[in-house]
Amino acid sequence: MTRFTTLLASAATALALTSAAKAADAELTILDWSGFEIEGLFTDYVAKHGDVPTFSFFGDDDEAFQKVASGFKPDAVHPCSQKVGKYRDAGLIEPWDPSRIPALAELDPKLLDNPVFKDDQGLWFLPSYWGATAVAYNTKEVPAEDVATLQVFTDPKYAGRISIPDSSDDVWALAYLATGVTDWTNISDEQFQAAADWLRKVHPNVRAYWADPAEQAQLMMSGEVLIALSWNDGVALLQAEDFPVGFQREATEGSSTFVCGWVNVKDGPGSEDKLYDFVNSWLRKDAAKALVDGLGYGHSNAAGMAGIDQAQLTTAGLGPINAPNLPQVPNDPALRERQLAEFELIKQGF
Repeated sequence: MTRFTTLLASAATALALTSAAKAADAELTILDWSGFEIEGLFTDYVAKHGDVPTFSFFGDDDEAFQKVASGFKPDAVHPCSQKVGKYRDAGLIEPWDPSRIPALAELDPKLLDNPVFKDDQGLWFLPSYWGATAVAYNTKEVPAEDVATLQVFTDPKYAGRISIPDSSDDVWALAYLATGVTDWTNISDEQFQAAADWLRKVHPNVRAYWADPAEQAQLMMSGEVLIALSWNDGVALLQAEDFPVGFQREATEGSSTFVCGWVNVKDGPGSEDKLYDFVNSWLRKDAAKALVDGLGYGHSNAAGMAGIDQAQLTTAGLGPINAPNLPQVPNDPALRERQLAEFELIKQGF
């Protein structure tokens, strides 16, 4: 296969596995992002137990939550931080036991500094990785000055050459930034409407709403899409193919960052001992380089990240480890539901 056809095959495989389970160790089931089954992240687990866990994959946080809320029972899920409260409110998760997580002291404390993650009832969230949602672009076709502003997504020059995630959280984060809102923990009706109006200007330029970083990479590799709102792994896939991709994290209006991690499903069906072996392998210092190398994300283990060459971090679009200062979703659950509903209308052209 050529590099191009290899990427297409990898993308097709990743998409096919999004909702499927990859059976291995029957005593531990992990619901994870498609593409995160990198063995370097759980080397210690495999060395001890002789196999990888059974993985079930998802493409976005809403899909994962709905799967668990509908009755699917893994032992752990890998959501991003904005969904932790939703899992807690639904009674789907239970706290972790900090005494069983040796690497906890090495995790960047800023990534745990949130009462939704850790309170007097326990430790609800183990941050595992962090990244950015920013502008990926074809550096041979798109001048750097065009992506200096998020308004490039509404530029008629790129009609039909844009892709953004099929993710309400990311799309509204983009729209709020683009319309001048730098703190969206509480959104007024006027701010919501301005963001919705902006997204309606973007919609005619959208070639596709990508569902998976592999799909985004495929769209850019084919030449159909020149500019995409991207996570780190979409860029890493393109860099691995020597595709001319830039990652603009310093647009005039800013970019958003995020943290994802592990939640412990209440009454998970598998082995509790194996669950802790798995998360301890994932969070260990040596896993940081495997994550940066494989997916371009920053690891929550600060000691592990400190040992990685700064040039590699710069190429991956990773700055210093900082907890997200721009929450991806508002605190009001009703507004989150309103955003979901409005995004569906926008995608349909209404």
